[in-house]
Amino acid sequence: MSAIVAIVGRPNVGKSTLFNRLIEERRAIVDDQSGVTRDRNYGKVTWTGREFSIIDTGGYVPESDDVFETAIREQVHIAMEEADVLIFMVDVTSGITPLDEAFANMVRQNERKVITVVNKVDSTSRVNDAFEFYQLGLGDLFSVSSINGSGTGELLDAIVEALPDTEPQEEEDGIPRFAVLGRPNVGKSSLINALIGRDVNIVTPISGTTRDSTDTRFRAFDQDLILVDTAGLRKKAKVEENVEFYSTLRTIRAIENCDVGILLIDATMGLEAQDLAVLGLIQKNRKGIVILVNKWDLMEKSTNTARDFEKAIKEKIAPFNDVPIVFGSALTKQRLLKTLEAARQVYENKTKKVSTSELNEVMLAAIARHHPPATRGRIINIKYVTQIPASVPTFLFFTNHPKHIQESYKRYLENQLRKAFDFSGVPLNLFFRKK
Repeated sequence: MSAIVAIVGRPNVGKSTLFNRLIEERRAIVDDQSGVTRDRNYGKVTWTGREFSIIDTGGYVPESDDVFETAIREQVHIAMEEADVLIFMVDVTSGITPLDEAFANMVRQNERKVITVVNKVDSTSRVNDAFEFYQLGLGDLFSVSSINGSGTGELLDAIVEALPDTEPQEEEDGIPRFAVLGRPNVGKSSLINALIGRDVNIVTPISGTTRDSTDTRFRAFDQDLILVDTAGLRKKAKVEENVEFYSTLRTIRAIENCDVGILLIDATMGLEAQDLAVLGLIQKNRKGIVILVNKWDLMEKSTNTARDFEKAIKEKIAPFNDVPIVFGSALTKQRLLKTLEAARQVYENKTKKVSTSELNEVMLAAIARHHPPATRGRIINIKYVTQIPASVPTFLFFTNHPKHIQESYKRYLENQLRKAFDFSGVPLNLFFRKK
């Protein structure tokens, strides 16, 4: 499980620009207007061999004197509670503002490591101006320019140094961990209670009842398993965006520390944007996936109801739609053991090793049936494939022109691997190297 780093600060200091710079993608919308970031942005960073997750907490447009109390203060408290390291960001061009001072007062009382970043330092005169922020009493400063990247290397060094040790406990190594995921009130705690046969998690119809992510170790199919309940809302925050932000942090932590994510979908509501967002997080973290369509007992059914529902889900989650889908009910306990069995099978698929001889026999035949298309007159030949050690099944193809393998052909190869070796529910990695 990787550590979580949260970028906090008042609006319009450049948090999203720094986020994009650190993850090396242009994902967050960047604009000079304050408050542009409305969704929570999440990405992965690897630096000097250490991986961590980073959250762009966004900003708010101040509309009244009490907005700081209702929005900004709440969000920083959440970030301080859930993140392992805080990046407190300020803007050298505006100097210290009252909002900066208010932020500093909060983060100064926090036990977590705080790294102060002075942004927009892109000239010698601004380097001197940055010293003003020592008045905030938060220790060393890092002067950066998020736009051109200057100073970010030193900042990343400091972040990695501040990260806690997040290695899993030895006594739980090798035990499959299944995270129960989904939007509030979809039935996550009810599912766990039904599976283990006792009410260990409080269940009420009010969203956000679960106060913490809870690990439950139990035995099924003659094997030890760990279920992680990620209902994940500690309290009903007044501001909806903060509830979503808190839920995202909880979900990220659970996903990073699991082997397979069991995504619950409310049958009465169908697959919605929030479900797709969680599914994207599971895929991004290269974890196994099982989808449980919960509350199936509440649906009016005809002959093809389940088939049509499954088809609609797979269309929405394409191109990665080789995912087990189970229709059940946590309330009536319908098909819950089938859900658990599907998760266990996905775990086995995720750890599956295919012999090199068998792999080449199957894949070279598939390549012979459908050769990779030539690119710019180059004839592409794939001569050999092998599986290499990784957290998910990862395959290395040796070819004369690795950079010219088209995406459509990569999907063909992946589909052939899935068809031949059953990697249902598991993301695959395909790499190509020059022969």
